[in-house]
Amino acid sequence: MEKSALQKERAAYQPKLPKALNGAVKVKEGAPTQSVDNQEEIKNLFPNTYGMPVVEFVESDEPNNKRINVGVILSGGQAPGGHNVITGLFDQIKKLNPENRLYGFILGPNGLVEHDYMELTKEIVDDYRNTGGFDMIGSGRTKLEEEEQFEKGLEILRELDIKALVIIGGDDSNTNACVLAEYYAAKNCGVQVIGCPKTIDGDLKNEQIETSFGFDTATKTYSELIGNIERDCNSARKYWHFIKVMGRSASHIALECALQCQPNVCIISEEVEKNDMTLNQIVDNLCQVIAFRASQGNHFGTVIVPEGLIEFIPAIGRLIQELNDLLAAHGAEYKDLDADAQREYIIAHLSKENAATFETLPADVARQLSLDRDPHGNVQVSLIETEKLLSDMCAAKLEKWKAEGKFVGNFAAQHHFFGYEGRCAAPSNFDADYCYALGTSAAQLIANGKTGYMAIVKNTTRPAEEWVAGGVPITMMMNMERRNGKMKPVIRKALVDLDGNPFKTFVGCRDRWAKETCYVYPGPIQYWGPSEVCDQPTKTLALEHVK
Repeated sequence: MEKSALQKERAAYQPKLPKALNGAVKVKEGAPTQSVDNQEEIKNLFPNTYGMPVVEFVESDEPNNKRINVGVILSGGQAPGGHNVITGLFDQIKKLNPENRLYGFILGPNGLVEHDYMELTKEIVDDYRNTGGFDMIGSGRTKLEEEEQFEKGLEILRELDIKALVIIGGDDSNTNACVLAEYYAAKNCGVQVIGCPKTIDGDLKNEQIETSFGFDTATKTYSELIGNIERDCNSARKYWHFIKVMGRSASHIALECALQCQPNVCIISEEVEKNDMTLNQIVDNLCQVIAFRASQGNHFGTVIVPEGLIEFIPAIGRLIQELNDLLAAHGAEYKDLDADAQREYIIAHLSKENAATFETLPADVARQLSLDRDPHGNVQVSLIETEKLLSDMCAAKLEKWKAEGKFVGNFAAQHHFFGYEGRCAAPSNFDADYCYALGTSAAQLIANGKTGYMAIVKNTTRPAEEWVAGGVPITMMMNMERRNGKMKPVIRKALVDLDGNPFKTFVGCRDRWAKETCYVYPGPIQYWGPSEVCDQPTKTLALEHVK
């Protein structure tokens, strides 16, 4: 395939590994574990993969030459570094035994079910080292949750003599990996299943998983773009820029970009929920900042809006929960109605409180809330133009204030949504190293007979050779949540910790950022140069590990 000059140079980059993964390893096991909540329910659902210990890899004098074929699946949305997970996995299984083979299932989990695959050879893998995207084998969002799917997958695994499957994905995808691992363990199929923590949203993390891969690169990409807008904003001095950034539920991306760029306003959904704020209160707070800056002669500014904000406004969150249940139960009779009839249907079937909330929403937002869900039953919040909704409401309120003499000046808005721009970026040195180490760890978990585990790498604010690699039982991260009207086992999402150091650092600065123009222009990701520039982790990760 055609390569850019950057890609040719990056192909020669050798990712750094934790010291323990550079040679033969053995497993050091910790104490038995339990799920984060609903322990009895999770234990009953996963009797064969529950309670296993966290494991750590340590150096060994005895090489492992295990003969094993491995399958790999990229699942869910793209995240920078996915190819390096595969290259780390490939290099390590070949290092264990040159006869080992790696098979990639095409376009996600559906490739396993439909027996669509390709063998990943050295020639193929070498073309994708240190590149962004998932285009080596593609990704998909098919859920693996039905026995028929498991059995269809087992047919091709046996045909190719695949003894282990690595699923690279986010919280929902790794929940599916856990379900699959349990099914194959219960049937004694001899197939191991290992997960890898992927999502640019940053919400797949806990005490064992310090960060999900892709978050570093995506936030640095978005921060470059936001910095460019801030520079333009500070040059023209006539627009307020409302910038929505990805993060379906948690506000980690918004918070990280704020810490990097220092915008005038950054809304944190988790804080909105905690303070039981209404949409009108959010708009009122924004207008106060806009009016103050106008009084100082500054008719411009930047606002960062998290993608999932609308779900965290408590009244709207309650509405969405009931809408989810309503559409899960009655979607078939609802979907063929025209737009007006759909609106009437929803209002007639909602509780009085939620119907009242639905009726107060602008028509386009109400419509977007009642669109089809994604495959996991979630509202497709990326389709809701929250940034435009907020600026329109600000414009209306400021016009009212102007008539009352409370606002003197001009307000003009520009709108941006940064999502796809960051998902397939060429991985930063951090993500290139981190992902390669995750792939290597996944191979070692397989070689050491583990299943139902997620590969992990810890101590990531230190130099890569000091990182600590291992695995955590996926059941340890699970609880029961309502999905599509039913209680299901899922990995608990990590939201922004309002008591955590990253958020507290932001809170300590935001009043000054609101009043003054304190913009920082991070610039593009750097791949060569001083380590403090090229290998730095995100500000979120650094602040979380301040001793």
